[in-house]
Amino acid sequence: QKILTVLNGSEVDWNDWKWQVRNMIRDVETLAKIFPISDDEKKQIEEVGKEVRWGVSPYYASLIDPDDPNCPVRMQSIPSIQEALDPSVVTEPETILYNSPAPCITRLYPDRLIINVTNACSMFCRHCLRRRDIGFENIRYAKESIKDALDYIRENTEIRDVLLTGGDALMVSDEYLDWILSELDSIDHVEIKRLGTRTPVVLPMRITDEFCEMLERHGTIYLNTQFNHSKEITETSAEAIKKLTKAGVLVGNQTVLLKGINADKHIMKKLMQDALKIRVKPYYIFHCKKLEGIRHFRAHIEDGLEIMEYLRGYTSGLAIPTYIITAPGGRGKTPVNPTYILNTNVDGQVLFRTWGGHVMKYDNER
Repeated sequence: QKILTVLNGSEVDWNDWKWQVRNMIRDVETLAKIFPISDDEKKQIEEVGKEVRWGVSPYYASLIDPDDPNCPVRMQSIPSIQEALDPSVVTEPETILYNSPAPCITRLYPDRLIINVTNACSMFCRHCLRRRDIGFENIRYAKESIKDALDYIRENTEIRDVLLTGGDALMVSDEYLDWILSELDSIDHVEIKRLGTRTPVVLPMRITDEFCEMLERHGTIYLNTQFNHSKEITETSAEAIKKLTKAGVLVGNQTVLLKGINADKHIMKKLMQDALKIRVKPYYIFHCKKLEGIRHFRAHIEDGLEIMEYLRGYTSGLAIPTYIITAPGGRGKTPVNPTYILNTNVDGQVLFRTWGGHVMKYDNER
């Protein structure tokens, strides 16, 4: 209610995703009217804001605990002085191989690619791997550029899987997405259509009935989002997921491993289980990339392995995602797993250990 008062909005406005976008909180003056912020914090936020963009939807801001400086929602959305103090000068190069063979396309794999439809986001995550690339102005990439991307797909018949992302794919209009999906529907060798978006988490009112009806016309759609903490799973976000699944959309979750937020086996187990409860399938846990300004979010790989080991023993397989490191140089995703095979040839037997630490032999003879 306080946020609505500050932004001079109504309950009807609150449920309008376009109002949420227009009223994104992106300056310290507005932020300070909503949350207690010291003068030092104001200066820090302004300092970071000169270098990289920030902004948070009123909805997502409403999830912040104003009394907890380590609130996982706050840490993901409000700039921290840690971003400016980060001494890192080495930034992992994003793409060397297969970078962009056509406008708006990123291609790293033989049978799939990305179409970037916009640089706009419904919330500028502080840990974003594209934080330096999005600039300070929203751009919906021109229809002519998207047409060139679609022509590239038509000409390369090995492409069977297309991901629409950005930015955030859902920050363009229903009509624009409908047009792109219709074009992909007309390409026989495109079997899989995917959407990359954080709107179910940070702007769930974007998932309207009209939007879901549009998606339903395009057959099977896979949508991957990013819940990073159970605090983000609310009645509103659960309702958005319910609308998507009723429309036949298959929803997956791509968590980022974030120190101070979810780099803990108990927190991560709860997140995976809570996601399953609302019909979101845990898909990936991404290791946070080595980028300037986000060192304070980076956990150790050993932390991720400990989490995966714990999940394997203490929750069902449905709740276990794949732990991924994105290889530097645009060389794609590499799964990272605990080692269970200890030796593949011990007198014709395989030596392995169970999740509980028991070492056993398995007869490898046919």
